[in-house]
Amino acid sequence: MKIGIYGQFYHENSESHIQLILNALQSNNVEIVIEKNFLDILSMHQDVSSKFSDIATFTSLDASYDLFFSIGGDGTILKSITYVKDLGIPIVGINTGRLGFLATIQKEKITKSISQILANKFVISERSVLTIQTSPSSNEISSLNFALNEIAVNRKNTTSMIKVETMVNDKYLTSYWSDGLIVATPTGSTGYSLSCGGPIIDPSTDSMVLTPIAPHNLNARPLVIPDSSTVTLKVSGREKTYLVSMDSRIATLKNETTLIIKKAPFTIKLVQLEHDSFIKTLRKKLLWGEDKRN
Repeated sequence: MKIGIYGQFYHENSESHIQLILNALQSNNVEIVIEKNFLDILSMHQDVSSKFSDIATFTSLDASYDLFFSIGGDGTILKSITYVKDLGIPIVGINTGRLGFLATIQKEKITKSISQILANKFVISERSVLTIQTSPSSNEISSLNFALNEIAVNRKNTTSMIKVETMVNDKYLTSYWSDGLIVATPTGSTGYSLSCGGPIIDPSTDSMVLTPIAPHNLNARPLVIPDSSTVTLKVSGREKTYLVSMDSRIATLKNETTLIIKKAPFTIKLVQLEHDSFIKTLRKKLLWGEDKRN
């Protein structure tokens, strides 16, 4: 078995958890390949055994990997998909961060969880992905033109609102006068969209949600639409440019650039332990059970 490992940061006191992960994999004769920059970070910390310093590294992935371990929080998983892309490699999210809706394997249960995963005692949660195209085409949007959580447009360099003309399947919906607009997947419904008043959507649902950001027209409400829809946006405002974000990646586009957003032809596969579920994660992360009446 070949496993890629990726992390963005070295969290304080996380060396013991990283050591547990590496020990558990090596004791099962797993071929370990660590992302080059992350290995450089690990090598700077003497608390991680020096015997791992000669492990193979990668800067890009191919189909030879069986699993991809993301060590950090949800932001690390969002960055992980830029490596996995459409390869279909299942991602194991190990949460050494804080909340962790996507990175659901807890650092306190690393050894047990990895044993279950290596014994194939897990299920795959398939997550839909959004893609974006621009007209006219823009060099700001690279080949990494997809997002697991959301694609959002936001005002730039101004406190003035922007106008987001919105079409769904070539039919005019409305113009949102607001700070911006979020187009989120069910996975992203518990992120930026939720903080802007959007609904929570089960990730198995074939849908996407349009959530305005601080709308000036107060009757504007989040709208759930089928994920077979094509959403077309055109932004205008007092400034000549605006921002578009694809998860954590940001680009600057000129006003009147048309954005075409639709469901990608591939999914991201997240590893989920057998006894875990989206409902269980909601209850645990949002503290829904923390009620004295329960």
